[in-house]
Amino acid sequence: MKLYYSPGACSLAPHIVLNELGQPYDLEKVDLRAKKTETGADFTAINAKGQVPTLDLGKGEILTEVATILQYLSDKAKDSGLLPAFGSMERYRAMETLNFIASELHKGIGGLFNPQMPEDGKKAIIARVERSLGWLDKQLATKPYLLGDTYSVADAYAFTVLGWTKHVNVDLSPYAHIVAYLDRVGARPAVQAALKKEGLA
Repeated sequence: MKLYYSPGACSLAPHIVLNELGQPYDLEKVDLRAKKTETGADFTAINAKGQVPTLDLGKGEILTEVATILQYLSDKAKDSGLLPAFGSMERYRAMETLNFIASELHKGIGGLFNPQMPEDGKKAIIARVERSLGWLDKQLATKPYLLGDTYSVADAYAFTVLGWTKHVNVDLSPYAHIVAYLDRVGARPAVQAALKKEGLA
């Protein structure tokens, strides 16, 4: 497998999970502005959406979208323990959590990077994000990870997206359980390895 990534983007989540799984993979960095890979390839010829993460499975199979890639990686690795069994209620809770991260946190926090966003728009987004953070903080008051006692692919995704807050003036200090959670997830060797590889640590 080859993961196309951009440092610090949401592709960090599958990068972390690939490290957790301990399976061989290749990485290729993408310049998202130029839509070129580090080897000079036209990235839009690989993924017409022009976005990371993009996972090349070989034999012409390309997979996109963070939540889908994370589930694929976990399901293809036997006994990874990174997601509950498909078809179980616990799995649907995991999918619920992944969708919350994607729709409420990823799109919200990510939108604040847009330099053309007017200040009133940013204030509205931050207010919505803060409501989501408040809910998340309450969840983490009673469990160490998003799905309970066990670390999962959802934690790799949440860690990635919540890490963006420091770049867009979203203050996490009122959310003590989130801050402790980020420290807990960030200390994992697979997370540290991905951060170092992407030049983020």
